[in-house]
Order: sequence, then C-alpha cells, then structure tokens
Amino acid sequence: MVGMLTLNLPGWSVKAKRIIISKRLNPQLKTSLMASMSYDKELAAAKKAASLAARLCQKVQKVLLQSDVQSKLDKSPVTVADYGSQALVSLVLKRELSSEPFSLVAEEDSGDLRQGNAKGTLDRLTELVNDTIANDGTYNLSPLSPEDVLTAIDSGKSEGGPCGRHWVLDPIDGTKGFLRGDQYAIALALLDEGKVVLGVLACPNLPLTPIGSHYQPTSEKQVGCLFSAKHGDGTFMQSLDGSSPTKVHVNATENPEEASIFESYEKAHSSHDLSSTIAEKLGVKVPPVRIDSQAKYGALSRGDGTIYLRFPHKGYREKIWDHAAGCIVVTEAGGVVTDVAGNPLDFSKGKYLDLDTGILVTNDKLMPLLLKAVRESVEEKPSSL
Repeated sequence: MVGMLTLNLPGWSVKAKRIIISKRLNPQLKTSLMASMSYDKELAAAKKAASLAARLCQKVQKVLLQSDVQSKLDKSPVTVADYGSQALVSLVLKRELSSEPFSLVAEEDSGDLRQGNAKGTLDRLTELVNDTIANDGTYNLSPLSPEDVLTAIDSGKSEGGPCGRHWVLDPIDGTKGFLRGDQYAIALALLDEGKVVLGVLACPNLPLTPIGSHYQPTSEKQVGCLFSAKHGDGTFMQSLDGSSPTKVHVNATENPEEASIFESYEKAHSSHDLSSTIAEKLGVKVPPVRIDSQAKYGALSRGDGTIYLRFPHKGYREKIWDHAAGCIVVTEAGGVVTDVAGNPLDFSKGKYLDLDTGILVTNDKLMPLLLKAVRESVEEKPSSL
C-alpha cells in the first residue's frame, strides 16, 4: 500500500512515482497503476514531432535530388529526409518534454554524415531542418549549425530495455517506398517499463479514404494521415493538415473469406509465397494489398484490411522501431498482434524483437484461424522462409 499512498501525494514527480511503482509493487498492481498514468503531454509532443518531421519529408520527396540519397555502409538507401526526420523528432521531444529524462532508440546515426564526402548532404540537411522549424513558427530558435543537427541525430543511440522510459523512432519507415514516391511513415512510440504506452504514425502519402486490393498510389488526391494511440484510450486518425481526430476500429469480420491481406511491397522484406499459401487455406478471395512501411498498421487500424502478414527471411532480426508504434495503433483499435507462436511482441529486450518466425495482425475473432493456417503453411513450406 506504500506505493498506492505515495502516488496520491502532491509534489511527487512522475519519475519518483515510477520508481515507487517499479520497486515496491507486485507485477499485476504495477501494470494497473502504470496504465492509469496519463501520457497526454507525451502524446501531444509525439504528434507534434511526427507531424513536423512529415513536413520535412514531404518537401524532400517533392524535389528528390540525387544528392539527397546517401548510401549507408550496408548499401541500403538513406535520404536527407531520414536524417532530418530523426533530428526534428529529437529536437521537438526534448523541447516539449524538457523536464523528463530523454532516451531515444532510433534507426539512424551521424557516422556517414561526418565523412568528408558528405558535406553537401549535411549542408542540405541543416538547411532543411532550419527551414522546417522556421516555417512552423512554434519555436523561436537561433538557426542550428551542422554540428547541432548531427548531435540531435545522435540522440537516438539508446539501447532501450525493460527499465525506465524510452522513445522508439523509425524516422522514415519504408525508405524504398519514399524513394519511389509511394508509402512511408514516421513511426514514433514510447516505452515505459518495457511496455508500449503510446504510438504515433505519420503517413504523408496514405489516402484519407480506405484503400483496398485495387489501390494505386498515383490515383489518390487527398492524402496524409496521422494515427495516434495511447494505452487504454483507443486509436484516432486525423489528417496531417490538422483535422479533428476520429476514433477508428479494426475490421471485425469473422469470415476469413471476406478478409483481405496486407503485406510488404518488397519481396525481400517478407515471403509472398508463404502469404499466398496462407490466403488459400483461409479462403481469402481478393488479391493482397502490398504497400511499404507501418502505413499498413494504420490502414488496418481503420478497417481497410483484415490481416497483415510479415515473414522475414531466415536470419533477419526484427527491430523494435519497425513495429512499436504500429503495434499499439492496431491493438488500441481492437486488433491483435502476435508472432507465429501466438505470443505478443516483447519490446523490452533492447533494439531487437525476439520472436517466432514472423508477425501476424488481425482481429481477435480471426486470430485462432489465422494461427492454424500459418502453422500448417510453415510446416508444408519451410523453405519459403
């Protein structure tokens, strides 16, 4: 009861309350009390950060220059927008939540930008970050130097883990989609004691209206969605230009024949053959919807599709920033996210997810049927992974 009484005392900081909860209470009561804490300020900061990052990304995508593409050492394409998005999110979160300890687990670091041949990219990046902040008008800041921007990017070097609070960011999830002019997302989540407590997905190219199996990225005119979710409060969608949030829910169909499946656009990211076998077992009649990034989670949260399948190839380790925000956006909308064994995703282990084979997303009624179809398909086609 000491922890309960302490929580109600005025003058105690949020950090002190969390310490009491962590050290004094049994796990069940600890989970209940953590869930009751308000994250309104954090959610507002996350929405602001992701929206501002989205503006920078939209500007870069409109005028994609060859110099905006910087090759990382692992040869995957990284753009000025990746770095700029991470810098902006870091800067906004630190400014909006200045009284809180700051820990950010993020995808990028400044190593390649510090190389001599990247000076042009760094100058372009610094200009974009400063222009985005100035055009927004919220913050009265002196122009940032290139070193300020590099430092902001490197704020994302936290390892995460089960203790304390950690922001988790993918500055551009779906970089290849971004470079094609297609779907991508700025994905930001907050972990508290190893649990995802809020998440935001800014999806600049996702249509405001539902998408289906005949979706064509160039045919939509009204695009730009912001999804936000907080533990226990549900999931909301609004336009990136600032419309009022609307509560959304996953598709509740119980008949797998009426379901539609979302999967990764890139074959290298997920086994399309295995997904096809699963769809056949379920009796799914419509072709899959293939789009990049965690925009799939956002689309599923509002009922555009029914199932999301992800089966990375053997040896690939999922990173927490690829799923943390999307996971809570779907679960707060009434969905279920598990690995192939039916286990919920565990974001408390650091930068990587330790899971069985792949990730499954659907509603609670369809999940038992989906798990059965997946297990049978994996047994029949183990070579597809």
